[in-house]
Amino acid sequence: MTKICALASGSNGNCYYIGNENEAVLIDIGIYYKRLIERLDDASLDKNKIKAIFISHEHTDHIQGARSTSNKLGIPVFYTKKTYHKSYNKNKAQNFAFFEPGTPYETGNIKIHSFSKQHDAIDPCSFRVEIGNKNIGIMTDIGEADETLQNEFSKCDAVFLESNYDEDMLQTGLYPYHLKQRVSSSKGHLSNMQAIELVEQFASPQLKTIFLSHISAVNNTRELALETFSHLKNKYEILLTSRQEISEVVSL
Repeated sequence: MTKICALASGSNGNCYYIGNENEAVLIDIGIYYKRLIERLDDASLDKNKIKAIFISHEHTDHIQGARSTSNKLGIPVFYTKKTYHKSYNKNKAQNFAFFEPGTPYETGNIKIHSFSKQHDAIDPCSFRVEIGNKNIGIMTDIGEADETLQNEFSKCDAVFLESNYDEDMLQTGLYPYHLKQRVSSSKGHLSNMQAIELVEQFASPQLKTIFLSHISAVNNTRELALETFSHLKNKYEILLTSRQEISEVVSL
């Protein structure tokens, strides 16, 4: 049985758990160790099953717990070389290794597929985690859904999918012009509507569960993101993630 959940998702911290009865991995560790353990305990998930952490890019909300968590759990943190060297020293784990986008990595019976994405970082990646006969996508911090992402998305049974902003809220909101441009650019984030278009055009028949992820606290609301996807609720299990608490734990 595979269990997945978002331990944190948002601009103040991101961390996604994928595991089975014996082993697990984390994608990103944008929360500190103490909070990680609190949320694992809330979800009745065993920290000792975690074998590795994979980092998507160097922004603080995806990496700030890397050093402390690696030290406490005695596990490696995987970065691309460019991401590692771009990261602040305090976010560099002492127990680290490199992965190359496009080259699968296996830990036990879990295979991690990484691929480059469009975002304003030095070497950003998204992931598809293959565990048992299931594929789980972790696809956030994406400026646009390019052909590679479309192809990887089409393989997923479940996905943590960015639904970052509502276009009207962004354009009429309080962000300065340059930030509005950054968020909506091809190196920024996916809007609610862009996320829906990806699902409607590229989801495969095996996709069952969608976690709406990295929801902006300023340019979106959880309720609005969910309402935007409401016409798909009879086809998919659509769940919300949060910056304050764990998401629902889903068994696949």
